[in-house]
Amino acid sequence: MKQAVAIRHVYFEDLGAFAPVLEAEGYGIRYVDAGYDDLSTVDPVAPDLLVILGGPIGAYEEDRYPFLQTELELIDRRLASGKPILGLCLGAQLMARAMGAEVRPGPAKEIGWGALMLTDAGKAGPLRHLAAEPVMHWHGDMFDLPEGAERLAATELCPNQAFSKGPVVLACQFHPEAGGPGFERWLIGHAAEIAAVGLSPNVLRRETEAYGPAAAERGRKMIAEWLESLG
Repeated sequence: MKQAVAIRHVYFEDLGAFAPVLEAEGYGIRYVDAGYDDLSTVDPVAPDLLVILGGPIGAYEEDRYPFLQTELELIDRRLASGKPILGLCLGAQLMARAMGAEVRPGPAKEIGWGALMLTDAGKAGPLRHLAAEPVMHWHGDMFDLPEGAERLAATELCPNQAFSKGPVVLACQFHPEAGGPGFERWLIGHAAEIAAVGLSPNVLRRETEAYGPAAAERGRKMIAEWLESLG
């Protein structure tokens, strides 16, 4: 059986809609919890797939969260191995930083459902399943495009929402895995952030009920196509 290791930063930001696709493709899933499990014991090369999940901290905050230095080194070694790696939200930002790009606070927090603007490269690959339809955004930081990477998507607020580098490196700052069951955990876990930016959990809940099921299905199609392209 193939193995997918997912580095998780908060319990409720998991593989979401991607999990059943990975299992159907023959992957056994193992979560490693950053800040609890010792990341230095994780072999960055052994898994068939490494996924770096989201979380409410900055990719540049290793002075506050020392495990981030170990995680960046793990990502760097994975990238050097040439084996598949997928980053979501914070995971995408950590990948960008490991690839030498700057990660910094954006002009405003981008939280809620909104459409992506795909580049020609984005339209030609697995992200095509997400074109012009709402996806979940939940971030306050943004990243520059790493050298040698191909930009796949943007929003009005953030010019770089997704990138790839060759067939095995894919990073999405938004959440294509979101929209299925469990969103109430996001509202609870991010309650302070939601209140700080003046958003209503009731509005986010209603929008997720409206957009989530279709978004999760599109996310499943996206990840299935990417996994198939890996061979």
